[in-house]
Amino acid sequence: MSTSLKIIINPSELGAGTRGSSLGPLAVQAAARARGNPLFSEIPWEVLPDWNQLLDQPATTLFAKRIHGMREVYRAVSDSVSACLLKNTFPLLISGDHASAGGTFWAIKNAFPNKRIGVVWIDAHADLHSPYTTPSGNLHGMPLATALDGDNLGCQRNEVDIITAAAWKELKSHSLKSSDLIYVGVRSTEPEEDHIISSENITKISVTKLRKLGVEYVLSTILSQLKKCDVMYVSFDVDSMDPRETSFGTGTPEPGGFTQEEARQLLIGLCNSPKIAVLEFAEINPLLDDKNNAMAEVTLDLITHCKNTLLNRWNQG
Repeated sequence: MSTSLKIIINPSELGAGTRGSSLGPLAVQAAARARGNPLFSEIPWEVLPDWNQLLDQPATTLFAKRIHGMREVYRAVSDSVSACLLKNTFPLLISGDHASAGGTFWAIKNAFPNKRIGVVWIDAHADLHSPYTTPSGNLHGMPLATALDGDNLGCQRNEVDIITAAAWKELKSHSLKSSDLIYVGVRSTEPEEDHIISSENITKISVTKLRKLGVEYVLSTILSQLKKCDVMYVSFDVDSMDPRETSFGTGTPEPGGFTQEEARQLLIGLCNSPKIAVLEFAEINPLLDDKNNAMAEVTLDLITHCKNTLLNRWNQG
């Protein structure tokens, strides 16, 4: 069981279609300094290397853009996160785009090869595409497919070349069962993703359902479904929140999301579970923020509450 915390800053934005998410972690740090929040002086942190310089060159693998650079991002994330897990240190990631979440799956599998992983994916999007189905080629729409080992060839729309196919195979971790994945807040999907969600009977908890049943009921539902899992990975994309209530400071904002308070209650509840092993925040983009640095400020608030919840639980345990 973890008894200490480390912040891992991953500035990669190789997987996004819009530039600026690499600045998201820096924006959170700036918000902390502006508000006198001691988060980054109290908690050890490191910045991972990135390969964002590849964005200066044309993409050659059009159905999985810059996938060879993403493989290096996966390795960097995996090395750092797995090192934390093996030392009973809780990794809290602040990432650029969501593509690198696949590296976190690598890390959990490397650290706990015999443990069953449960995932709570709090996001406006399903992130279930593969190079064979993607409409954009952007890898931030594919991280869960790498964990589920999903190509979704029955819905294939793209003819993928040998180089891309080989690189895609290298990204896969085969680390997650569809029955151990729970979506929260997903509200923008493509037909190819809907096919997997339906055929695999993947749990989706909508914003409407959470408001109707309450956060406590939803938390109970999540923990009940994942009761046979040994560890839990919670990944929070800030586009899960309503941009009109927070800000548009994210690459793919979608209306109808959670309020900041709903997100806070949900995350605090998940952090109170002894099974949580990794927590991640992703897709803050200050270049798109219509309210100065509001999205980073909201994220800082959420991270601070999560940090306090984890430390309080460990101190009491």
